Parts: sequence; structure tokens; C-alpha cells
Amino acid sequence: MSDNIGLVILAAGAGTRLKLDLPKPLAPMCNQRLVSFPVQAALNFLKVTGCNGHVGLVLGHGKEEVESYLDQTFSNQQYPLFKAHQVEQKGTADAVRAYLKDVSDHKKTDVIFILCADTPVISEEELQLLYLALKDNGLDAVAATFETPNPKGYGRIVKGGKGFKIVEEKDANEEQRKITEVNSGLYAIKTSYLLDRISNINDNNKSGEFYLTDIFSEDANVAPVLFEDESLFIGVNDLAQLQTAERNLRWKHMRKLRDEGVRFIDLSHTYIDPSVEIGSGTVVYPNVFAEGKTVIGKNCVIEPGSIIRNSILEDEVEIKAYSHLEESVVRKAADIGPYGRLRPGSDIGSHAKIGNFVEVKKSILEEGVKVSHLSYVGDAEIGENTNIGCGFITCNYDGAQKHKTKIGKNSFIGSDSQMIAPVELGDSCYVASGSTINQNMPGGSFAIARAKQVTKENMAKRFIKSKS
Repeated sequence: MSDNIGLVILAAGAGTRLKLDLPKPLAPMCNQRLVSFPVQAALNFLKVTGCNGHVGLVLGHGKEEVESYLDQTFSNQQYPLFKAHQVEQKGTADAVRAYLKDVSDHKKTDVIFILCADTPVISEEELQLLYLALKDNGLDAVAATFETPNPKGYGRIVKGGKGFKIVEEKDANEEQRKITEVNSGLYAIKTSYLLDRISNINDNNKSGEFYLTDIFSEDANVAPVLFEDESLFIGVNDLAQLQTAERNLRWKHMRKLRDEGVRFIDLSHTYIDPSVEIGSGTVVYPNVFAEGKTVIGKNCVIEPGSIIRNSILEDEVEIKAYSHLEESVVRKAADIGPYGRLRPGSDIGSHAKIGNFVEVKKSILEEGVKVSHLSYVGDAEIGENTNIGCGFITCNYDGAQKHKTKIGKNSFIGSDSQMIAPVELGDSCYVASGSTINQNMPGGSFAIARAKQVTKENMAKRFIKSKS
């Protein structure tokens, strides 16, 4: 497609009804921020269509905070992000005028989209459908609409003649208020048409605001585009709507994953962020949380209560119940949990096993390593096929600094052993149970480091307390 596109996101709101100490665009949403989702949808649209263009954001309340977040989150993008400032919130047309004033690149565009920062469920798919409706029908502007049994608060779609108009709730008469097809706030408009119309918009209405909806009229070459799914267009104005929007975002993503071959045991009690990738054949049980930049491979099993955040799981991994993974890598066919804990920097090798109540932090465990029970592995490197017994601890912190433990491959570390770091064991070492190792061991060596047992016959009665 050859058009140059401007995608304008209206993000000037204060969000006082959300009762958060944040400007509205920065309200938390699926471990991101509310404004992230329309921005990402706009960027994805430009990418999938191959159009040239930019994303423009109209900022107002909390301008500096929002701008800082956008710069940090969307740096190094293929398409530029421009910011405009709406000094006073005097309506949507006033916001678009601020964009036209502050972003000179609008002069290069053929089509301008208008999105709202508080409708996060809209994706590039809806933008594409709207764009095709504009182009295929030779229209000057289109508005995304939906039908709702309770249209209160929405602008009504009043059709007639060649085009249509949008009548806001406050300005509608009783007959118009019965209309159930309503305005979503998402538009695609030819730039020439927008520039021609927006200069004539006035604030002669009951709100005293400049409505962008006034660019539509019954005698214009414009049309509504009706979408079947009302949930796509939910706006976020309070915490109840924020919760509903989060749920709709996750469900939309999970339904897509399900269509691609992921099996969810109970979709309504599973929480997968839209940023998470999951391969086909994977089974996800209820009460699983997968968040952030998480990638889960094919044919994995994620059991109930597991939390996976910013982690990579290769194919055939099994995460048993109530395990917690953060910023970690789990290689092919490894087995974690139940109640496993992988802290940032953990890299678990293929076919390795991290068992009940084992915690790993900033450590590399190579292929086939087994740490099955009640152990802590921190700042360590463990070679392939080494077996770690129950109750193992790497003593990695001396009160001031962290130190590394290295254990070679094919070694056996007995239960209730401690490694006083820094310490290094070669390949094929054997450490007897109950040992405290504070010296290096060469490959093939055996170590036992525990006090000699002393047994005194008939002495137990001195220590056993009688209940009588």
C-alpha cells in the first residue's frame, strides 16, 4: 500500500475517576500502561500494511510523565513517535487541532486515524478493517461503530441521505436516544477531508466542547463501519472498566492462542498477557499467570498456580504446580517444581530437574542436572548430569559480596551439603552427605567434611525429659 498514514492517539485525559495517582494514559494494564496498547496497535498496523507513516500522541495532563514513559518504552522504533500538547481539554476536535499544529509531518499524510488512549483492546486488525472500508468504498471518512443494548453515554449514529452524523448523548432528542448503534471513537479520515472540515467545527453544543464527530454529516461521503464485538471498544474511565478491559485483552489473546493450538483447561481462570507467546500443543491449567516478555514453546505443560514472568521456556518443558519463574530460561524438556522458584538469571539446561522447594538464582545448570529437593543454588555453574542431594546450599554471600560456586559434570553432591563460595569442584567429584566444602576439589576426587561421630552408651537418659 502506498498511502502515508498518520495515527493520532488522544492521550490528554487526567483520569480522575480512576482514583490513581497517575495521569490516565499511565494507568496499569496487563503489566504495561494503558497508552501502550493503542501505540503498539498503531505501530503494528504500519508494519503489517507496509505503509509509511508515523504515530502522533496528543498529551495533556501529566505530559512530562507520559512523554518520559513513551520515550523509554518505544525507543528505536521503525516509525517515529511525535507528541503534541493540548493545553486545555476543550474536546476531541481541539485535541486533533493540537496535533495538526504541533506535528508538521501531518502534511505528508494521505489518511489520518484517530484513536483514544483509553480503548486498549483495539488492535491492528480493527485498524486494517477500517482502512479497507475507507479505501474500497472510495469514502472520505469512516467511523467504527457497534451496537449495544444500553447506549447511554455514547454518541448515536444517525443515518440519512448520503452519509451519517453522530449525535452526542447530551444533544440527542428522545427518538435519537433509542438508537442502539453507537460511536466507538475510532476513525479513519482522508487528510484533505479532515483539514477542510475541522476548521469549521464550533462549540455550539450542551457540553461547550469542540466535537470531532462534527466532521461527519448526512450529506458527506462518509459511512459507519459496524463491528459485531462490542468488547473491542470498551473505554477505561474507572477501575471497574479497567478490570473489564484487562480481562477482554487477555481473553482476546488467549482465544487467538487457542485457535493456534494452545489448550486452556479453563480460559476464564487463566491470565496470559497479550505480550506472551505460546507454542501449539502446550497445555495451560487454571490460575496460571504468564506475564511480560514471556515465550513458551511447543508441547509444554504449565500446571495450576504457576507464575511465569519475562522468561523463555523451550519445547516440552513441564512447569509443575505453584512454581514461580522470573527472568529465567528453561531449556528443552526440563522439569520445574512443584513449588520451584527460579529467580532472575537462572538458566536451566535441557532434561534438567528442579524439584520441590528448590530455589535457583543467577545460575547456569547444564543438561541433565538434578536438584530435586529443598535446596538453594545461587551464583553457581553446575555441569551436565550432576546430581545434587536434598538440603544443598551454595553459601554465596559473605556479608558484603557475592561469590561463585562451580561444580563440574557427572558429579554427586550428597544431601545436606554446603558449598562455601568461592569454591570449584572438577568433573566426576563425590561429596559425602553432611559435608561443608570450603576448598577446591580436583576432578575425580572424594570429599567428606563433617565432625567424627561420638556415641556414649546409656547416656540418653540424661537428656530425655520425662512427662511425669
